[in-house]
Amino acid sequence: MLKWISDIFSSKQKEDTTDCMKPEVHEHQKNNIKNVSNKFLIVGLGNIGAEYVNTRHNIGFKILDHFAKKEQLSFQTVKLGALAEYKFKGRTFFLLKPNTYMNLSGKAVQYWMDKENIPLENIMAITDDLNLSFGTIRIKPKGSDGGHNGLKNINLILNTNQYTRFRFGISDEFKKGKQVDYVLGDWDDAEKTALPERLETAYEIIKSFGTAGLENTMTTFNGK
Repeated sequence: MLKWISDIFSSKQKEDTTDCMKPEVHEHQKNNIKNVSNKFLIVGLGNIGAEYVNTRHNIGFKILDHFAKKEQLSFQTVKLGALAEYKFKGRTFFLLKPNTYMNLSGKAVQYWMDKENIPLENIMAITDDLNLSFGTIRIKPKGSDGGHNGLKNINLILNTNQYTRFRFGISDEFKKGKQVDYVLGDWDDAEKTALPERLETAYEIIKSFGTAGLENTMTTFNGK
């Protein structure tokens, strides 16, 4: 009788021990692993056409052109834009210059995001910003469109503002009523002299975003 009770107790202890040793499963952790992507969509905002090439409003295009030149990449005409592909440290960067004009940029972003299965957190939109002094950099994980028509359309089409935006300051040195002429105007001589160094910094930011992550990139480059 005592042996029978002892056997039952011993068996129960083994069952309890086995249960305690089972690994704890967190579904959200498992899902996060599945959602990790090494693809990044870097969208430079601007307007197509030779008359816009060197305008302040086209800094997004200019930054991606500088990146492509540094890495000897070629842009190919594709659906809704021009695209260059860059591979670095196991990551693939898709550099996109939408050909939809600024106020319809979201259509191109959504198309290439879906086509390449790129998660929202791996998208960076590069824009000009009147509220920042020339060359000042501001990287944020989300935010309002700030009156920028390109961001406004991306927010509308994607139905979210939860994507990284890289704002490049162009200052607001224009007379009342001359904002459109200013943003669609050419850089002045002082800005042209300073641009190469700023473009080089922008090049490093894009690479950092894909390799070091957003938080580290903001810490390293914001305000510089």
